[in-house]
Amino acid sequence: MKDLHTLTYLNKKISLPIINDLQMNITVEENPFDLPIEDFFKMAARINKKRAFLFVSKLLGKHLPIEPKKGLLTGFMLAARYEEIITGNLSSKRAELMTIYQNSSLPFIDEPFIGKEVSNPIIIGFAETATALGHSFYKAFQNAVFFHTTRENINELVPIISFEEEHSHATSHRCYVKEEILDNQREIILVDDELTTGKTAINIIRDLHKKYPRDKYSVVSILDWRSNDWQLEMKALEQELGITIQVVSLLKGNFELVGEHTDLVLQEEILGMMEEELLIEYISLEDFAKERIVSTTSTSLAGIRNEFGYIKDTGRFGIHTDERTDDWIRQAANDLKKKRLGTTLCVGTGEFMYIPMKLASFMGENTYYQSTTRSPIYPNDEEHYGAMTGFRFTNPEDDDVINYLYNIKANQYDDIFLFFERKVSSERLKELLAKLKAVHMKKINIVYFSGR
Repeated sequence: MKDLHTLTYLNKKISLPIINDLQMNITVEENPFDLPIEDFFKMAARINKKRAFLFVSKLLGKHLPIEPKKGLLTGFMLAARYEEIITGNLSSKRAELMTIYQNSSLPFIDEPFIGKEVSNPIIIGFAETATALGHSFYKAFQNAVFFHTTRENINELVPIISFEEEHSHATSHRCYVKEEILDNQREIILVDDELTTGKTAINIIRDLHKKYPRDKYSVVSILDWRSNDWQLEMKALEQELGITIQVVSLLKGNFELVGEHTDLVLQEEILGMMEEELLIEYISLEDFAKERIVSTTSTSLAGIRNEFGYIKDTGRFGIHTDERTDDWIRQAANDLKKKRLGTTLCVGTGEFMYIPMKLASFMGENTYYQSTTRSPIYPNDEEHYGAMTGFRFTNPEDDDVINYLYNIKANQYDDIFLFFERKVSSERLKELLAKLKAVHMKKINIVYFSGR
């Protein structure tokens, strides 16, 4: 791609190739940090007739590997932009964040900088893609509550609110938090990775407002592609409910898909099997996390019951500013760091993204991070493309869910750390490990936090 800075390309049409004759035309309307367009995403083709494309984020750590610090930093950049819109002044953190963004060798410490006199919000991250983004955004506030929606069906708890996501290939969102978290007048901030229509945000605001009405909401997203019509839909909701909705993004514009979309089928890369035996190690971090385990069980869509508890610090059950600590995560990372063999990939699983990303950020240089996903993308081995390789596998935690892992090439990494919140049996990992074994690395580490 060319260097597509805002100052050169603001309000001009930019054509981005996808696959075959399919291309995306975008027009940038706002880019408040003047970041190159190629820093935000790559384009890819979805295996989906309804929506033929995907903006594959280079900042989230989902489909593409990133330096973990970049994912944490993105949440803070969104928080700084939120502060600017709320106060009408440039954030005091802007210059520092941009310096760190432009120089990856500089340290990044995610200490809160937005005081409660500016905002003391309730922050909600959307599962599964925006769980880590929402969490890192939350870390910028001196006084806030955070939780993320979940696809999990927790046996001991009843969700205080559930909702369906428009055009989703996943199940309902559930919110397992105490009622007191939402039963107040604090601003609610919804965090997602991308707004295409904003309909999901409109739906959840409407659902929340029925049960827990308030005056002020914000919707925060890396990308905002809403058309004028969809922006008017959100304005209409404001008038209907007598509320204000502030929208915050790092890139705002519109897009037009051009070309024919043909049916695509996932073609997995065929790699030669290794001649040398691959090392596999199962690592429990329960000694570090034991004080943070919540005694709950779950039942998967396939009816599989899991007796192991979740980690409170993911935010699934709500966390307050005065509860958060990274001490145990840093200590656990130091332990994992000793097991590294060279260039390392850390892989989060599903909505379990933030803690693995944070661990990866403490594990030293040449450590990269990404996560498994539910999104079916057509792989295409071209440099401009967002899924150069890909394979599918049954989710080891739920037989009814298909997962994917993209952009792992042969001989790219010396070792992989695969993170599960709760222990998974070796039998249930067979399919995934068989796929990973063909990627030609020295060792796979299966890491879990709860499972004794």
